[in-house]
Amino acid sequence: MPDAQLAEAAAKTAPATGGEILAVSNLEAWYGESHILHGINFNVNAGEVVTLLGRNGAGKTTTLKSIMGVIGKRTGSVRFNGKELIKSPSDRIARLGVAFCPEERGIFSSLDVRENLLLPPVVRPGGLSLEQIFDLFPNLKERLKSQGTKLSGGEQQMLAIARILRTGASFLMLDEPTEGLAPVIIQQIGHTIARLKKQGFTILLVEQNFRFASTVADRYYIVEHGKIIDGFANSELAANMDKLHTYLGV
Repeated sequence: MPDAQLAEAAAKTAPATGGEILAVSNLEAWYGESHILHGINFNVNAGEVVTLLGRNGAGKTTTLKSIMGVIGKRTGSVRFNGKELIKSPSDRIARLGVAFCPEERGIFSSLDVRENLLLPPVVRPGGLSLEQIFDLFPNLKERLKSQGTKLSGGEQQMLAIARILRTGASFLMLDEPTEGLAPVIIQQIGHTIARLKKQGFTILLVEQNFRFASTVADRYYIVEHGKIIDGFANSELAANMDKLHTYLGV
């Protein structure tokens, strides 16, 4: 069964569900002379979907990039499965099972869907096969020979997520996966995230679309001016709606 295969793939690279997989402490980051993150602190447990919420420019994307090691200057601590990553290059971080899907998606317009899918290297065991990916994203199988420029925004987002699932990663960082997409595609992305979570993948999600995030997240952290200013579980959502209106303007 496809879901059983997904579970097997996730199990090869993830610790037991519930244990802490990521611990971020006093994380600071700079773009040149611009100080963006000012002591970020949060954690993610294995098998969770954790969402970073906040307005534009709050530091959410910079947090993901800092974890992935693609920010030139960063200090503090980023521990993944107990290993310190703060001085590690991004290729070494990827080999530990961490993958980053950027907001801009990075689809190569001159390559077709199959070529885009096969481009990233497999960095550790447990990556999904093309058959498993097509089970998650049937649209991609139908567009295998279509160039990147001919894909819709939703298809590009599916392709961007599909590529990192091939690599063997079990910890997925998704940056604004619903940005600019039609409601029906947003719903499909939500179903995919829920299915991946069910099979044991861990997901750190950056979103401005709180209504979408509320359908998939286990916990939330609020990012403002480069700091985590609040956090709560999905079970506490109703009690925190007034604060969310203030933080996000939703």
